[in-house]
Amino acid sequence: MEVDTMSNETVTYSLEAVLTRIEGKIDNLQKDVTQKFDKIDERLNKLEVGQAKLTEKVEGIDNRLKSVEGTQKNQVWTLIILLASAIAVAFLTTFSKI
Repeated sequence: MEVDTMSNETVTYSLEAVLTRIEGKIDNLQKDVTQKFDKIDERLNKLEVGQAKLTEKVEGIDNRLKSVEGTQKNQVWTLIILLASAIAVAFLTTFSKI
């Protein structure tokens, strides 16, 4: 038993109706594409703002690190001077008794 899947029915549409439907579908697709581009643009703007904030934070951390490095250098020189002074005082105290 064979089933005929093809029918012999003919449907006629006016060219205007077909073109109107095609135009409507194209308009809907254009709206979808525009919305997606708008969302992508919005996300890109958020990323750029986030990157700017991160850049500011990194610069702030860099400045603080430079400050700490400078402070550590000063502390090292202070310790060297104190150690040299203590050695000099101990030396003078020891040899001044002789």
